[in-house]
Amino acid sequence: MTQSLVCPETVSRVSSVLNRNSRQFGKKHLFDQNEETCWNSDQGSSQWVSLEFPQRVHIAQLQVQFQGGFSSRHSRLEGSQGEEALRKIADFYPDDTNALQTFSIPPVKVDRLKLTFEDTTDFFGRVVIYHLRVLGEKAE
Repeated sequence: MTQSLVCPETVSRVSSVLNRNSRQFGKKHLFDQNEETCWNSDQGSSQWVSLEFPQRVHIAQLQVQFQGGFSSRHSRLEGSQGEEALRKIADFYPDDTNALQTFSIPPVKVDRLKLTFEDTTDFFGRVVIYHLRVLGEKAE
């Protein structure tokens, strides 16, 4: 059964936060299910979000809701198990829209994920994400 894999024990990191204002634009807003909060990166050529799960998980889908005008034309998903180096799982190509977008992921079991947002639609390289969901199952 597919479920959200991000839990309170999941360790998340982000490349940057707009004006270092974590209270208003921090990473916690990626997963809070609140329509009025978001993670807002600072400017830069490549923004990213990394996740370390408390146990091995089987990823099935990724859901992302950008703010139109602050999305990524090309994104890369990487993952690893244990202390392995990250390896590419998939490239995906989001639309520049406010809609929640769902991307199917090739079957993979990981402990760590990294989403890199390249080629942003914002001239300064900022990314704004209202919702980020990693869906799948806990691995046996």
